[in-house]
Amino acid sequence: MESIIRFFTAGGPIMFVILFALILGITIIIERLLYIRFRNRIDTETFVNRLIEFIKQGNVSKAIEYCNISSAALPSIAKAGLKEMPGSPNDIQNALELSAMVEIPKIERRTNYLNMIANVATLLGLLGTILGLISSFAAVAHADAADKAALLSSGISMAMSTTAFGLITAIPCLIGYSFLVEQTNHVIDEINENIARLYKQMVSASR
Repeated sequence: MESIIRFFTAGGPIMFVILFALILGITIIIERLLYIRFRNRIDTETFVNRLIEFIKQGNVSKAIEYCNISSAALPSIAKAGLKEMPGSPNDIQNALELSAMVEIPKIERRTNYLNMIANVATLLGLLGTILGLISSFAAVAHADAADKAALLSSGISMAMSTTAFGLITAIPCLIGYSFLVEQTNHVIDEINENIARLYKQMVSASR
């Protein structure tokens, strides 16, 4: 613990900014994981098959009621299309597309910030490196010969600490970003595929 405190204090004020970036990045990763993996997760196959069954029976009100079991994106989009039944294919399609435009950005929200945080943390680390080296050489230029080694060592320590902490922050943010993008794309592809199936049934039942 003492070595961590020494490492942190050696980097100077920029370490606090990088720490804030790390906390923000971890918070976004956790929040997005909870949203995608839990709040937006349903048994898609069972849900879609049950909905198709209600549509084939002509029981649209029951299908809409069934969509209310979850606040996930797929039921919300499906419900918008069901509310247009019986109606023209264009009306149903427009309703589905409008709802998708509202729901899908909720799945993608804040994920791109992780890429930005990783880049900013790396740049802050480099900034700390430059400031540390500037401070070090400026101090050495006006110091006594006996103090030069200590001042140079202090400045280089600040430079290396900020670079290291910047990378420590950037690496998990980039890993989290890549993982979340993959998960998000998987969920969106699943939604698009199942909405296409439901749209087909809605149009058939509306004829």
